[in-house]
Amino acid sequence: MKQKFFRLLADLRFAIFILLLISFCSIIGTVIEQDQPIETYKLNYPLTNQVFGFLSWDRILVLGLDHVYQTWWFLTLICLFGISLISCTFLQQFPSLKIARRCQFFRTTLQFYRLKISTILNNLSFNKIVSRIKKTQYSIFQQKNIVYCYKGLIGRIAPIIVHFSMILILLGTIIGSLFGFKAQEIVPKTDSFHIQNILNNGQLTIVPRMSARINDFWITYTKKKTISQFYSDVSILDNQGNEIDRKTISVNYPLIYKDIYYYQTDWNLIGLRFQNVDNEIIEYPLINILKNQNKVWLTWISNNQPLSDGIVIIIDNLEGYCSMYNESGKFLGNIELNESVNFQRPITLVEIISSTGLQIKTDPGIPIIYLGFFLLMSSTLISYITYSQIWIIQKNHQIFIGGNTNRAVFEFELEFFKFLK
Repeated sequence: MKQKFFRLLADLRFAIFILLLISFCSIIGTVIEQDQPIETYKLNYPLTNQVFGFLSWDRILVLGLDHVYQTWWFLTLICLFGISLISCTFLQQFPSLKIARRCQFFRTTLQFYRLKISTILNNLSFNKIVSRIKKTQYSIFQQKNIVYCYKGLIGRIAPIIVHFSMILILLGTIIGSLFGFKAQEIVPKTDSFHIQNILNNGQLTIVPRMSARINDFWITYTKKKTISQFYSDVSILDNQGNEIDRKTISVNYPLIYKDIYYYQTDWNLIGLRFQNVDNEIIEYPLINILKNQNKVWLTWISNNQPLSDGIVIIIDNLEGYCSMYNESGKFLGNIELNESVNFQRPITLVEIISSTGLQIKTDPGIPIIYLGFFLLMSSTLISYITYSQIWIIQKNHQIFIGGNTNRAVFEFELEFFKFLK
């Protein structure tokens, strides 16, 4: 019963069925937004107007479709597929390789008629043929007048490497789902922060208790005034607040510390800092008025009562200037850093307070997944190595010779006929 069970798991049809289920679940995880707040699902999948007539937010939460790749049933499918690959490797691939290494002598001449290429020679030396075959790096086994040769046995290892690489990829996926996490932090410039805003994490994840500091944040622009790149100067701090690592990160160039990745993802403007003639610092908060479009912030400056007497300041970049408008919407001009404006009392713009958006994540399964894909690509190259076999029998002054190959049939025919020249 155990043997039948494991042979069922090693069956190609069962493996394809499990792989199709995994693909279907992955499609669901792609279509349905993952790791979003409950309000997002209530808005997009209401109870009154269910998607496809049955998909509502409560069913999504019950079935775990909001975090497909971390559910027990998805991990179970991955484990089943891995067990199927392991069973196939030990019950089919290793025995096949073991058979390929054996000396498979032909005992009768009738066996030559089942080969792709075979012929009968009358006027050629038996030793000359064996000598020519040996020069082409064939492994030769001989018993008196019977010879068996093979070459390219390493090509038969490719399927085993494919299975092993896929098992590594599945193992890396499971480890990443159980031990990885992803967080998002919006940090003002010069502030320190801890990893707190966790977006998703595995069942066995331990979020590290470490802090970091944003030393500086800036943006570079193109000649057409479009954003070229974001930069954040990030320092990793120890428990006493001392700097232990530092790097300027940008989009696609993260800071990596103890397998934790700090990615540059977003930015924001918080407020404007002014200084009056009495050297007092006054801060005005900025409000983002176009959250779903191009970012634009504004604030209202009024030193005295009534509040209706003031100016509107609008800013949409980090190039060091703002635009001023009166209460009627009339453009009054731009104000740059360290520039003063006479508004009832002179005030000077000393700083535009910005914040950077960081995505912090770790996935301990990534190195294993990379190794798996490397082996998978290597197995593709190895599979191009041709596995060829040649059999020879000398009988009654006749030489029966034939061969087989698993690929590159035309090249094998050319090589075969060179032996007979």
